[in-house]
Amino acid sequence: MSTQNNTDSINQGDWVLCEPIAEYCKKTVQSIRELSLFSVESNVVTKQDDIRVVELFAGVGGFRIGLERASEHYKTIWSNQWEPSTKRQDASIVYCHRFGEQGHSNEDIATVPTSDIPQCDLLVGGFPCQDYSVATTLKRSGGIEGKKGVLWWQIYRILDEMKEKPNYLLFENVDRLLKSPASQRGRDFAIILASLNDLGYTVEWRIINAADYGMPQRRKRTYIIGYKNDLAMTQQIDNPLEWILSKGVMAQAFPLSIVYKNQPTSFHIEGDLSTVSSSFNKGKKDSPFENVGIMKNREVTTLEAKAKYDGPILTLGDILLDDKEVPAEFFIPEEELPRWEYLKGSKTEKRINKTTGYEYNYSEGSMAFPDFLDRPSRTIITGEGGKGPSRFKHVVYTSNGRYRRLTPLELERLNMFPDYHTEGVSDMRRAFLMGNALVTGIVERIGTVLIERMG
Repeated sequence: MSTQNNTDSINQGDWVLCEPIAEYCKKTVQSIRELSLFSVESNVVTKQDDIRVVELFAGVGGFRIGLERASEHYKTIWSNQWEPSTKRQDASIVYCHRFGEQGHSNEDIATVPTSDIPQCDLLVGGFPCQDYSVATTLKRSGGIEGKKGVLWWQIYRILDEMKEKPNYLLFENVDRLLKSPASQRGRDFAIILASLNDLGYTVEWRIINAADYGMPQRRKRTYIIGYKNDLAMTQQIDNPLEWILSKGVMAQAFPLSIVYKNQPTSFHIEGDLSTVSSSFNKGKKDSPFENVGIMKNREVTTLEAKAKYDGPILTLGDILLDDKEVPAEFFIPEEELPRWEYLKGSKTEKRINKTTGYEYNYSEGSMAFPDFLDRPSRTIITGEGGKGPSRFKHVVYTSNGRYRRLTPLELERLNMFPDYHTEGVSDMRRAFLMGNALVTGIVERIGTVLIERMG
């Protein structure tokens, strides 16, 4: 069995990162700067030219942490976090504990007037994958009506109503966004792209698996960058393929190579948002959007590509605590191991639908038990907390010959958060918050390149 590496913590400003993560960040950010990729002349950012950031759907501050690690010139001036399903606002509590209450809103964003949100240079947020369909075109107002409760339309509203739109946007979503919904593949992403085009933005996207670039977790997410069309940088995008393969912000933050013999696809997104909602790709089996792409003036260029990386690699074993530091409740009693093994194992069995009484065959493959320590972890989920046996929770085999669950601190490390970032709420909620969070190292790399390219 692998043994745990030294995970002594070191200070980075006001944050404490475990040593393996701190070293990874130092080496990878430096390697980005040394690649001489920044051929576009940019202004030196001074204190007077700080990048004002507004963070929507802030969670516990993953975007803020990644950006502020990338540069001290990113300044989060306003944030919003609201969890409608719980009375206790744990994410907002953690956010305020770490960053202070000034400029933080703990209200339903749908009730927040755009006039309450300060002007910013960069708007960021991780919004959920929901039904983005447009119910009606409001012809008299020239606006649109999306489904109630869908957070994308709050982003749209805020951008549409801002007196001065931010120059840059950075959003995060699940990887299936490019393929949803199953009944009309790619429609939801087409609506997002068309919306941003109509608001005056050029957009590039990438599906990024954090582990492909040396980070300690296999977490695949869609990242979207928007550039206002009147920026000098945007106006230089005259070769979309060259931008997404080598010259763009994403390509410089996360180098890639083309899948063998793969050819880019280009197409135009036609019609108003109501037409896109009802007609885009209708009747077709596959989404036209690949894992890499750009849209300018509704003209889309997209292709399948793979990560190109030869830097440092973090594994699950690198971020584990020493056994002596792990509280007793995280170790699994021997009498409970058979239940864990059953849930993790492959199985085929007959089950009965409780509603219809219909009997059906259920089967599933096996999962690693225990989890491998010499490679990045599986994707952590919101249900990692609690003592109960589970198919999806991580379990490691320790140097003292026992099995245990991951602690909240280790879950923080898998998302590259500072140690103890979510301390102050229950262990169950800490795990839930990390299951909903992003890998901050992704944002740090994007932020490092983006600020170099701002001119």
